[in-house]
Amino acid sequence: MSHTSRLESSSAKLLNNARSSGVSKISDYFGCNVFGAETMKLLLPKEIYRKLQDSIQNGKKVDIDVANAVALAMKKWAVSKGATHYCHWFQPMTGVTAEKHDSFIDPVGNGKVLESLLGKQLVQQEPDASSFPSGGLRSTFEARGYTAWDPTSPAFLMDVPGGATLCIPTIFVSYRGESLDTKTPLLRSIDVLNRAALGILKYFDQTAIRVHSTLGAEQEYFLIDRGYYEDRSDLLLTGRTLFGAPSPKGQQLEDQYFGSIRERVFEFMTDAESELYKLGVPLKTRHNEVAPNQFECAPVFEETNVAVDHNQMVMDVLKRVAARHDLACLLYEKPFAGVNGSGKHCNWSLATDSGKNILSPGDTPHENLQFLTFLVSIIKAIKEHSALLRASIASSGNDHRLGANEAPPAIMSVFLGEQLTSVLEDIEKGVTSKGTEAEWMSFGIDHLPAVLRDNTDRNRTSPFAFTGNKFEFRAVGSAFNNAVPLTVLNSIVAFQLVETKKEIEAQLKLKKPLKAAVLEVIRKTYKESKGVCFEGNNYSPEWAKEAAKRGLPNITSTPYALEAWRSKKSVEIFGALKVLSESEVESRYHVLQDKYWKEIDIEARVMVEMAQTQFIPAAIEYQTQLANSLSKLGKLEDGKIAAPFQKELLKKTSSLLERALGETESLKKSLEKASTLSDAKELAYFYCDEVKPLFIPLRQTVDELEGLVPDYLWSVPKYREMLFII
Repeated sequence: MSHTSRLESSSAKLLNNARSSGVSKISDYFGCNVFGAETMKLLLPKEIYRKLQDSIQNGKKVDIDVANAVALAMKKWAVSKGATHYCHWFQPMTGVTAEKHDSFIDPVGNGKVLESLLGKQLVQQEPDASSFPSGGLRSTFEARGYTAWDPTSPAFLMDVPGGATLCIPTIFVSYRGESLDTKTPLLRSIDVLNRAALGILKYFDQTAIRVHSTLGAEQEYFLIDRGYYEDRSDLLLTGRTLFGAPSPKGQQLEDQYFGSIRERVFEFMTDAESELYKLGVPLKTRHNEVAPNQFECAPVFEETNVAVDHNQMVMDVLKRVAARHDLACLLYEKPFAGVNGSGKHCNWSLATDSGKNILSPGDTPHENLQFLTFLVSIIKAIKEHSALLRASIASSGNDHRLGANEAPPAIMSVFLGEQLTSVLEDIEKGVTSKGTEAEWMSFGIDHLPAVLRDNTDRNRTSPFAFTGNKFEFRAVGSAFNNAVPLTVLNSIVAFQLVETKKEIEAQLKLKKPLKAAVLEVIRKTYKESKGVCFEGNNYSPEWAKEAAKRGLPNITSTPYALEAWRSKKSVEIFGALKVLSESEVESRYHVLQDKYWKEIDIEARVMVEMAQTQFIPAAIEYQTQLANSLSKLGKLEDGKIAAPFQKELLKKTSSLLERALGETESLKKSLEKASTLSDAKELAYFYCDEVKPLFIPLRQTVDELEGLVPDYLWSVPKYREMLFII
């Protein structure tokens, strides 16, 4: 029996035994659809496996002989598991993934075929894919696009009811090698962060060979009945409700949060988790979120590149599995007004090849110079590049969520906690920091054990909060591809670590001892950057005023936030690090501006259509019914109608109807004006400043009508149904 057959036989036997016994033990099938290290070790010749791992760990080019051997093993493994096709799975600048499937078959004559996958097909493909946004990097007469294998992220099998496909993670570049995707800059940022971090670690830890950023991305989402989703064109076409009166009950009682999970949702969760466990995604947590029908899942930390890929899989699987259960999974940041929106809290840290967490303070952070050096470097990176960090999480959807009392505001700031703030303040003052000993909390109940208090509390209002041994970047939107904000975060931290190393070297040239040199750099760096640190309530109006005094930008709208991409400072940083060339930076700016105005344009057109074909006709029908009723009453009363409240109801309905008609016309005229513009930036600003503000009065008017018009005339599901029936 071959290695592949033994592997498949063993895996299938374990899974079938677990199923037949009624117990599904996750460890028996976790990663069974992943061509990971263990599978490669079993299927590849030892020398080929060693060379491949050396390439992965040390960033070396994969030889064609190695690629051929890997392709052969990968094909055998995939075919043995029922795959008929393979694809290069890549992440263009659309925010989602892309794939073009090719079958394994290769004609061999006499009307016969054999399954094959060659090393050159594994390593590189030319999908063309010229319709993807490029921001000017490609033209129609230079439309070649290449995908290239990323061996650092394992291939996987996407097994759906219709069949199985081998997915090979790749980058996506133009004919001239410029990045057309989100993964290429991410991989570059990971590489430069590694080199920059090692430059600092050489002063403290000579054993580290490699440093990588880690990511644990919490994913929030809504579930609603699929029938409701398909009955609302706004949800179907834009991802959010453009109209909808609030339900009498929303999240006021907070009874949904961490509540017992309803059976239909539980079945969906376990089904989705099973699919993701097969794909090697280490989901750890699931729970009800604050808003009705809002939920969250969260994985264990992984290396950033793999974690980003896994989060893309999570979003894809959640949507596909939801459809199987006659549900719709909503990943938009703010699908419902008046209740919490959804984020993707990115828990980010740094780790060495031996597994040491560089951002772990230890028991005595005041004595841990290595930790404090990295800490102040990160603080300064956020201070110096807060506008770029804000730009990295800018979108039309996230604009609705940021600062809306469920997500951090658009002001980028850092929360450290009382203990670390005290340590850094003492260093700045030049006094000896005593630190604080671990504190045990007692609850006054004898049979409960004491609990060790963390050295920092959690500030849920902070966009970038230190939470014990990592930073939680809470401002990222739920629909985002994490590659973009993580590329920016990795890059600005790498840039600052290089600057920190230069300053330490300058101090050492003055013949200072290492400890004194490092302390001086920590003191100076913290003093220059502590204005970005804030321990209080980020939602308060006072903080907005204070942030302005500190020079921290507060950019609430996407088109304005995106300007930071093309700022001189950003272009110079990306260029110096070789993460993005100037043309690649410019392309992202144009792609994001273009995406913004198109999204608002779609929303505006959907609003006009829904108002004209659903809500206004319903209001006219109700107006007619009221008028007919009053007319009949007049005949019965010989023209004397004693129905003041009914008259007032007709008057109010008529008034709202006229307002809705006028506001719809205003929105239509603004769209006509927009159609005369052509530049992406000009369009983005126009839709932000001129078109989008017209959404508010039209929605308010229609939502008022919803509260008057009878249910049987209102043709779309209401909030009370979508948020509470599942």
